[in-house]
Amino acid sequence: MLELVEEHRCFDGVQRIYRHESETIGLPMRFSVFLPARASSGKVPALFYLAGLTCTEETFPIKAGAQRYAAEHGIALIAPDTSPRGADIPGEKDAWDFGAGAGFYVDATREPWAKRYRMYSYVTQELREVVLKALPVREDRIGIFGHSMGGHGALVLALRNPDLYRSVSAFAPIAAPSRCPWGVKAFSGYLGDDRSAWAQYDASELILGDAAGRFEGGILIDQGLADQFLAEQLHPEVLERNAQKAGHNVTVRRHEGYDHGYFFISTFVGEHVAHHARVLCF
Repeated sequence: MLELVEEHRCFDGVQRIYRHESETIGLPMRFSVFLPARASSGKVPALFYLAGLTCTEETFPIKAGAQRYAAEHGIALIAPDTSPRGADIPGEKDAWDFGAGAGFYVDATREPWAKRYRMYSYVTQELREVVLKALPVREDRIGIFGHSMGGHGALVLALRNPDLYRSVSAFAPIAAPSRCPWGVKAFSGYLGDDRSAWAQYDASELILGDAAGRFEGGILIDQGLADQFLAEQLHPEVLERNAQKAGHNVTVRRHEGYDHGYFFISTFVGEHVAHHARVLCF
């Protein structure tokens, strides 16, 4: 059962925060929803947004300014939290890049994380079902995008589930997590040392496989060249190279002077919503 935590009028639609008891996580989970005015008279397409390290369900709706563009196109926006909260796992809050606020959109298999840290299944299954059951969203018109850790998540979820997501894009994604400190730390902690398990959550590896989804509008990625994490953590060139090798349509746009934060995202979020709208709104 959904509990409405708060609601605000926004661009003639509504911005909400919901809370529910998650069976997948075994804890309460929160997510934000923007419903455009068109949702008052019928079902609308939807975009799921996955946020980055340390973020919550509130980060995107407060900072990105995407509601204006979603209202214009008649698209709903859904943004879950980035991890379980209150799992009471020792060390869960010791680091900003692992544990609370850093679920990495995987289903953990290593204890003590395996019981609660199941963000992959939560987003692709439970949250999707909750949204479709309770909100005026079209099941056949859903896209996904995200930023940094969430950009990694969006790419992975889309490539593995093209039957669920018709469009995908990302801002400064962790594009090759098996090769960077953030990803190695997260995958080792959540999945153990078997790198074949890591590959199932690495977009640069997935895109080489025959089962990887191909998307009508291609994959759009924006990357700031003043991003402090670009060289060590993000590696869009690996995804770009592997996509070309496998014949996938991936566009990486590089922007001088832009860093890793939400000023960057807010600059280009309208173009991302339009990218999805070309596929979802017809």
